[in-house]
Amino acid sequence: MTPTIPQEGFVRLKQVLQIVPFGKTKWWNGVKTGEFPQPVKHGRCTLWRVEDIRKLIAKIGNPSGQVA
Repeated sequence: MTPTIPQEGFVRLKQVLQIVPFGKTKWWNGVKTGEFPQPVKHGRCTLWRVEDIRKLIAKIGNPSGQVA
């Protein structure tokens, strides 16, 4: 099954890392430096806006070929 993200809403880090070509450490370092989108806290969950992830994918190129 090819990883995808929804058209709108929020995604968890596990979903983000299936789409972008980075590991957790690089991702969190990028968030810290502002290179990657900042998360949103929802209770105890850490989420990212789908629109921010789509913008990042457009910026770096589409690594997986799938973003639907």
